[in-house]
Amino acid sequence: MLPHIPFYFLRHGETDWNRRRVMQGHTDIALNDAGMRQARDLAPAVAALPIKTICASPLARARRTAELVNVNAAPIVTIDALKECCFGIYEGQDSGGDWRAAWMSGGAIEGGEKRADFIARVHGALAEALSHPGPVLIAAHGGTFWALEALLGETIHVQNCTLFELNPPAPGQKFWTSKQLACPAEPSLAIGQGVRG
Repeated sequence: MLPHIPFYFLRHGETDWNRRRVMQGHTDIALNDAGMRQARDLAPAVAALPIKTICASPLARARRTAELVNVNAAPIVTIDALKECCFGIYEGQDSGGDWRAAWMSGGAIEGGEKRADFIARVHGALAEALSHPGPVLIAAHGGTFWALEALLGETIHVQNCTLFELNPPAPGQKFWTSKQLACPAEPSLAIGQGVRG
C-alpha cells in the first residue's frame, strides 16, 4: 500500500520516439533537443519546491530530466522499478494498435509485462521512493503516472515534462488528488495522444 505522504511527479522531457509516436518502454531513448529545453525551462518551477530527494527511473530520458531540473542539488536516487512498462515486441512500434485492448484486459505481451504486474511494480517503487527524506520528486514516465490512475480515480493526459503535486486522500475520501504545477511553454506530447513512455 502506498504511504499517505504527499509527493511531486515529473514526466521526462520529449524524445524522438515520443515525437514519432512509437512505444519506448524499457528501450533506453535519450531526450531530444526539445526535451532538454523543456527540462531546463521547468527547472525554476522545481527549484521553488521544498524537494529533499529526487527519485528517478534509471532510463536515460528520466534520469537526464531529473539532472536538468535539479538546480538545488538534491540527492538523486535511482530506483529501477520506476521504469516504464516493458512493452516487449511492441517497443519501437506504433503506439496505437489492437493489442492494447487485450493488454488492458489482462492479456500478455510477448517479451513484456502484464498490466497488473506493471501496476504492482510501480506502487512498490513509489513506496520505496517515499521512504526517502521528503518531500520527494519522482522523475519517471507517462506510464508510471498512468499506473497511479486507480489511486486518483481519473485519467490524466500527462504531457512530456509536466510537473504535478499529488496528495493523499483527505479524511473520509477514497482517492488521491493531483494538481498540475507547471508544463512546458512549447507544445508537448501527452499519453492519450497515442504516446506512451
